[in-house]
Amino acid sequence: MTDFILNAQARTDLGKGASRRLRRLAAQVPAVVYGGDKEPASITMLAKEVAKLFENEAAYSHVIELNIDGKKENVVVKAMQRHPAKQFIMHADFVRVVAGQKLTAIVPVHFINEEAPVKKGGEISHVVAEIEVSCEAKDLPEFIEVDLAKAEVGTIIHLSDLKAPKGVEFVALAHGDDKAVANVHAPRVAPEAAEGAAE
Repeated sequence: MTDFILNAQARTDLGKGASRRLRRLAAQVPAVVYGGDKEPASITMLAKEVAKLFENEAAYSHVIELNIDGKKENVVVKAMQRHPAKQFIMHADFVRVVAGQKLTAIVPVHFINEEAPVKKGGEISHVVAEIEVSCEAKDLPEFIEVDLAKAEVGTIIHLSDLKAPKGVEFVALAHGDDKAVANVHAPRVAPEAAEGAAE
């Protein structure tokens, strides 16, 4: 298993203005660590270290060792805010990992066998790229697999259609929200083609 380590410093200069200054002048990413039996902690991390770590998709769904001013804490990513146009990470929320306690984390979705519905004349729309899960740290999956091998044109795949790994619960389902994950639809016909067919 890869070791995911991030160095950070405690932050006392809080607020939106301070966060903007950190990003612009010091190339730092502000973040918050919460959970467990400790108070939330505001921290900063070097933007280039954060960008490098999260080039690896697995970092989003693995326990990360956060080294805050020399003190180590195990955390997972709870949320990540990216710049809407440039996509660099602007802010992160981490949750402390406590042995025996469930945590929530965002896990990427991997779609497999996409060629099967395409061969049947369908087009696939991915509705989500990640799913929020609840589990103990030891059960945290690297990704959730969505198998489209048997998907027909007109099929909508919901969260309830997916098999959650052992010990893992989909947060949205637990709240009664059976959201769509993907759908297979007939190809959208261009207006000119539709007019030609009508003639």
